[in-house]
Order: sequence, then C-alpha cells, then structure tokens
Amino acid sequence: MAYQTYSGGAAASGTAPGARPAGRIRPGFGLRGPRRERHVLEPADLAALSFPVGDDGVLIGEDPEQRPAVLGLFRPTAYDVVLVGGVWTAQLIALRAAATGARVAVETARPQLWATLAQAAGGGQPCVTVHQIGRLGAQGPSVAAPVLVVRDLGPRPPRSRLSATGWQSTVTVLPYLGPNASRVLNAADLVGVQRVSPQEAELVGRVLGLAPADVAALPTLGDDITLWASRMRRQYVRLEAGPDEYQVLGPARRVD
Repeated sequence: MAYQTYSGGAAASGTAPGARPAGRIRPGFGLRGPRRERHVLEPADLAALSFPVGDDGVLIGEDPEQRPAVLGLFRPTAYDVVLVGGVWTAQLIALRAAATGARVAVETARPQLWATLAQAAGGGQPCVTVHQIGRLGAQGPSVAAPVLVVRDLGPRPPRSRLSATGWQSTVTVLPYLGPNASRVLNAADLVGVQRVSPQEAELVGRVLGLAPADVAALPTLGDDITLWASRMRRQYVRLEAGPDEYQVLGPARRVD
C-alpha cells in the first residue's frame, strides 16, 4: 500500500466573463488549485521521516546513558514534587523553570539562601520572588503564565494554604525526613531522593516500593545524583550546572 500526498495552491480562474462556471465552488474551500502529479511514498520510506522534537519541560540532568532527562513540570492539573535533598538542586530546577518563562514563588524559612538566585534570575525582571512562611498568596497561574511554587520549610513542612490548580506545580524541599515524611511522600506525584542515611533509605524504600538495590544505593549517591521516582518509573539523574548557573549557585552540594 502506498501513502499519497498532494501539493497545490489557489489559482486564478480561467473562466471568461459571463460564462457559466465549470463546477460549483463549495463555500469555505476557495478555488480549486492546479492539478499536479501525486507524490507517492512507499511504506518502507516512512522510517526516514522524523522530526527533531523531544519532551517538553525542564531539563533536570542526564540519565546513566547520558541522554537528557526532562521533567514536564507544568500541566493542566496541579503537580506536586517532593525533593529529599539539598537546596542547590531545588534552586537549579527553579532557575531553569524561570528560563522557560515560568514565574517562581519561593516560600522559605531560609530567605538568605534564595536572595542571590532571586536577584540573578530574569535579567532584572521579578520572575523569582521570595516569601516568608505563610505570606505566599494566590499566584494566578495560567497556560500562558505557569507558576512553580518552591516550599523550603524544613523537614516538617506545614500544609500549603494554596489551592491546587492547573499550570501550578509545587516542589517541596525536605533536607531530611521528618516525622510526617510518609504523608508528604505519599501525597507527591513525583519524588526525588538524594543521598540519605541508611535508616532514611529504608523508609523511602517502603513508601515508594523501591528495589533492594536502590535502597542500598541511596546512602552512597554523589552530591549531583538524584533518584527520581513516580508510581510507574524510577530514574537516576545526574545534574550539572552550566557556566552561568555555576556563577550563581556554585558547585553541586547535598548539604546546605
């Protein structure tokens, strides 16, 4: 079976003034274009057709095969991410989200750690704002203006006052696992885990259903490695700052 495509465009009518048209023109379709030969594509040639389009999202590093790892943060529904790790990784994700045109709102108990990022991002535009605990109001996200909310509130973050809404994603940073860690991890759509203690690795393994090999690997991860886990997938990702990002954030670090 051959697949056929056609090419053509509108042409001026050759009908003499006052003559009856050769055929009725269907409303909305315009004039008939010129007749040209069909272009035939055999099924075996379909594999040669490709488009350089990858996943849409924020680059969060590369996988073990050195392929780009992209996180689709902004969606028509609310999306909750929990990062058990250092603020450096959360800041780099926030910086890259801002580079895509998203607004970033940070609710934090450590504003001094975010001040430099807020000043450097956006080229003078207030695309990253820093808020005290409990002072973060509704952000009004939309498909044209998505929002990333970063909650850096320690190991026992209070429940967010913001309503879940589309085109607004939340990254909750846990420096280590507190007493309510199971609740926070279970409520997340995606969990990123950096280096943790063996006891924390056991807890994460139980909540996320990790394989024994992953549980054993978590206490040995490097500062730039994160295990990202959803309900369907597991992926180790290495995150490296670019030259401009390095000037703002410095080298990768697990402990702040």
